[in-house]
Amino acid sequence: MSRLTFTLLSEPPERLDLSPLVPARLASMAMHEVEKIRLGVSKHSLAVGDVFRLSGADVSAIVFEGGSRRFDCAGALLDSGTIRIAGDVGAQTGRRMSGGSILVEGSAGPHAGSGMSGGRLEILGDAGDFTGGPLAGELAGMSGGTLIVRGRAGDRAGDRMRRGLLAVLGGCGDYAASRMIAGTLAIVGGSGRMPGYLMRRGSILVDRMPQMLSPSFVESGAWDSVFASLADRHLIAEGIAQEPLLGRTVRRYCGDNAVLGKGEILVAAQGS
Repeated sequence: MSRLTFTLLSEPPERLDLSPLVPARLASMAMHEVEKIRLGVSKHSLAVGDVFRLSGADVSAIVFEGGSRRFDCAGALLDSGTIRIAGDVGAQTGRRMSGGSILVEGSAGPHAGSGMSGGRLEILGDAGDFTGGPLAGELAGMSGGTLIVRGRAGDRAGDRMRRGLLAVLGGCGDYAASRMIAGTLAIVGGSGRMPGYLMRRGSILVDRMPQMLSPSFVESGAWDSVFASLADRHLIAEGIAQEPLLGRTVRRYCGDNAVLGKGEILVAAQGS
């Protein structure tokens, strides 16, 4: 059975909410019913059939042929199956997903992976601000799963992160892992200013010294850590990195001592 494929007809004239287009929602629907699902968020309220040409029938493996920065909430609440998007997406990709996998072959907007608790979200291009972070008013960001950004992430990646792994392989902006509660943020390509700002617990792994570290972090010197070795092995085993991020010698900074202060920033010694 061939994959259910949504082929983009043309750039949509309004923002679209793609959250209904997940396996659990489509499993019991006929093709003509899928075409009638409303995606538009304006008074025009475009339907699936207005934007996409449908083919295939396997709803457990969904493909979007063509992307758009107006595609919001792609893969939101995904709990099983796979979604591949051949292009860019908008905001909140993978919002509150708990299982399955999403592959974005372009770039993503802000709040990618917001509130995700499981599964795997991989973005081959760049990601916007608050990657893995909460929406306004929420108390926690991602609480599980694996979120990978092959390009660059914006400011506050991993904000209020509670659990899981966020890996950014093209560098990220300022305040990475701000207000982190727990979890692991791995950064290749350098971070901006003040990583770990107000973090309580958790680990930030970086391949080079950040541009500016908060004065409320205290250096604990060279550190021989089993965790650092295991983290490197996990990143390679998962296909996230091709070589160790930290290596054998690591410098450790503890903080943020302006709050609970049980977090850590591990810096590869060769990049310090």
